[in-house]
Amino acid sequence: MKKIFLTMALCLTATFGMAQTNYEVRWANNPEDAKHYDTQRLRKEFAIEKVFAPGEVNWVYSMYDRFLIGGAEPVNAPIKLEAIAPLKVDHILHQRELGIINIGGDGIVTVDNKKYELKFKEALYIGRGDYEITLESKDAAKPAKFYMNSATAHQAYPIKKVSMKEAKVINAGRAEDSNLRTINQLIIDGVAGVRTCQLQMGLTELKPGSVWNTMPAHTHLRRMETYLYFQVPEGQKICHLMGEPQETRPIWLNNEQAVISPQWSIHCAAGTSNYIFIWGMAGENLDYGDMQIVKIPDLK
Repeated sequence: MKKIFLTMALCLTATFGMAQTNYEVRWANNPEDAKHYDTQRLRKEFAIEKVFAPGEVNWVYSMYDRFLIGGAEPVNAPIKLEAIAPLKVDHILHQRELGIINIGGDGIVTVDNKKYELKFKEALYIGRGDYEITLESKDAAKPAKFYMNSATAHQAYPIKKVSMKEAKVINAGRAEDSNLRTINQLIIDGVAGVRTCQLQMGLTELKPGSVWNTMPAHTHLRRMETYLYFQVPEGQKICHLMGEPQETRPIWLNNEQAVISPQWSIHCAAGTSNYIFIWGMAGENLDYGDMQIVKIPDLK
């Protein structure tokens, strides 16, 4: 029997105490098939419209490098991170590593009774282990918003908090090209004493007057990537570009929405204003500079 859809998302919800955990499974896509997706199908496969909601944990489990993309917004009570059913484990990090970056009010991450305070734009790396992990906000009126990426891990590395002062800073682009930006490497193997198996995360800030987060565009043959866009001003939007370099497609995103960018897709976007975005990657190597640059005249 011929399948109507080659990929179909699985959406389930579970309730743990006062916190609701939602998850969705997204299958990998053949780029030849993606050429024929209309806007609705493209968004269904790659856009993540709901990342944060009060009192909830929301996960997307992507079959691209078995990457987890999630958001947690604790308000009046701590949220416990539970393993979702597809992982078939009792603890979410039994065979995984986790990166957390807070984009909201001050928060606390507790790992086996040890507390780590995360302020705005601060990060925490948690290595593989059967930990009990809870997330909470210091002020319910200004809740923390914990953005999370998780990749499979072959060994355990130490937990490490990384502040913006400890980040490796790369200034890139030019104002003349509308892409003047600051790249903050936070969870990168070897930065600020962090060791990771394959997870990489950081935060890029566009300067006022600049809108392109990457140009020339590039692909990662050996890594998938996800973007979370935030601090997008009211009334403004992000035009995320994806697809093969000669088969590009736009996905329009709002503030605090994310997108999955497969290995075969370009990594590139522009906003109608400046903004901040978090990039997270996983794959078979830890070389941050491992990318294939696409020359601007070659884009279609």
